[in-house]
Amino acid sequence: MLKGHGMMNDELKVVSAEAAIGNVGPFVASKVFNSLFASGMELVEETALYLDEDGKNAARSLPRRDALNYASVSMRLTTRLMQIASWLLVLRAVRDDELSEDEASLDKYRIGQPDSVHLSHEAAAGLPERMLNLINETDTLYARVVRIDRELFTEETTQTFGDDAAGQLAALRSAFPG
Repeated sequence: MLKGHGMMNDELKVVSAEAAIGNVGPFVASKVFNSLFASGMELVEETALYLDEDGKNAARSLPRRDALNYASVSMRLTTRLMQIASWLLVLRAVRDDELSEDEASLDKYRIGQPDSVHLSHEAAAGLPERMLNLINETDTLYARVVRIDRELFTEETTQTFGDDAAGQLAALRSAFPG
């Protein structure tokens, strides 16, 4: 894993604190976003380089079944990374005043559902170790981006309650109406 890929727990807490609908501007101006952007784009570049060079060479030496699996997984991985890169670029456009927060909140800019490229043990057994590592890193980043996207652009996440018992009871009633 490259040095910049992982966020520290404190940084993740900052993401949650800063990411709330209407707070896109402060989030995209934060060090957390800059770090997320840099590490996300670095992972995209690293994965593309791997798939074009070492991965392609590794795939040539795989048995036919594993080589077909490699091709399928690499396409899904590339699609996932392009979704992440597009999302990051939209938020950077907001930061750079090239796109408004309202425009960025349109459905066409939202990240997809948190599906994953997770593989069965059978399918993973035939793939190169480096590819498996890239899949895991991408899954982690994608889950983080999906969570931040929901926090930034979904009104439900802005409803906050106090830390006291009454606030917690209100949160439960809100979550389980009826």
